[in-house]
Amino acid sequence: MHRFYCPAKEITSDTITLSDLQQMHHIKNVLRLKTKSELIIFDERKNEYLAGIEKIQPQRIILKIKTKINPSVRNRLKISVACAIPKKSKMDDIVDKLTQLGVDRIIPLETERVIVKMASQKRNARIERWKRVVLNACQQSQRKDLPIIECIKNIDELLAEASFYDLKLIFTLQGERKSLKEILGQAKPRNILLLIGPEGDFTPR
Repeated sequence: MHRFYCPAKEITSDTITLSDLQQMHHIKNVLRLKTKSELIIFDERKNEYLAGIEKIQPQRIILKIKTKINPSVRNRLKISVACAIPKKSKMDDIVDKLTQLGVDRIIPLETERVIVKMASQKRNARIERWKRVVLNACQQSQRKDLPIIECIKNIDELLAEASFYDLKLIFTLQGERKSLKEILGQAKPRNILLLIGPEGDFTPR
C-alpha cells in the first residue's frame, strides 16, 4: 500500500489533511487515486494510520482515519553519522541510503579538506533539499520515522557534542586501526557516532 508523510499538526483524531504539493501531485496525477482509495500515512512521531481519501481539492487532500496502526516497540541502539560533504550531488545519495538503512541522525560535516564551501543561504537551501530526500527515502523503504538532518557543522562543533555519544568511531586511512567486530565485541553501546571524512580523508589534526 502507498505510504505518505504528513506532519502531526495536520492530523486530528479522525482526519488527515495533506497539503504538500509534490505529494498531492503524486497521488492525483501519477497514482491517479480517487476518493475511497486507501493510504498509509505516517508522521514525525512514528505514528502510522490507515486512511481513506475523502476529498480531493486543488490545495489539499482530506483523508478519513480508519485505524491507527500500533507501532512496534524496539529498544535498539541509535546511530548518528557525521559525513563530510562530498563534491557534486553525492551527498543526496548518501542521505538517501543512510535513511533507508535506518540511521537516526545525519550530520553534514565541513572539514579542512572538504572542497564544497557554501554560503549561509545556500546551506539552508541544501538542508531543505536533504530533508526532501529523507522524506522520499522513508516512503520508498517504508520506514516509520524520519531521521534528523542536522545543520552543517565543522569538526570542532561536532567534537563539542561528543559526550552525548557513548561510542565514537572514525573511519580513516591513518594511524592504528581496529575492526568493527573487535570494537563492538568490547563495548555495549546504545548511542554511536560514526565520522566519515572527505575524499582526501581527515587531516592529522
